[in-house]
Amino acid sequence: MSTLSELFFTFAKVGAFTFGGGYAMIPILDSECVEKKQWITSDEFMELTVIAESTPGPIAINCATYTGYKRAGIPGAIAATVGMVLPSFFIILIISAFFERLLNYPVVENAFKGIRIGVALLIVRAGIKMVKRELKGSTHKTVSIAFAAVFFAVALVINILGISFSTIYLMIIAGMVGFCLFALPKGRDEK
Repeated sequence: MSTLSELFFTFAKVGAFTFGGGYAMIPILDSECVEKKQWITSDEFMELTVIAESTPGPIAINCATYTGYKRAGIPGAIAATVGMVLPSFFIILIISAFFERLLNYPVVENAFKGIRIGVALLIVRAGIKMVKRELKGSTHKTVSIAFAAVFFAVALVINILGISFSTIYLMIIAGMVGFCLFALPKGRDEK
């Protein structure tokens, strides 16, 4: 199988069998791209996830585009991106024709409730896995744990209280605090 077709079919599989959007795709992308295919390292995946979240567009498509580009340049980026998008496009096209009628069936409605719970658990699992990786590679484990705990608590309080606060601002603040905590001490140590 050629590299382009492998990229296309791998990302088509991810796009076809993942419910719940980009965040739910993170553990599957990690499994396919890092663990099975070893197209990117776990550190690259962590950085890619952060960059993909902070750039315009869906996180899964940004991940597919980067991974495809890394493997096979622009043709690889196109193959991976089309592979990621095409199944979802056709699934949504088919579902949209029958969605109203499908929701009238209690079985379908209850299945969607279960799928939502499963998606939430996938997202939590991906978060835990990423935190474990970050802590494993961190030289400042106590600071990293405190940093993650504080920002998790802030995000949780914001959501519980229903405060309208963009996650973009939270990421910018986290980036600035992270820079101050981790980069500035290194700069002072080097002098």
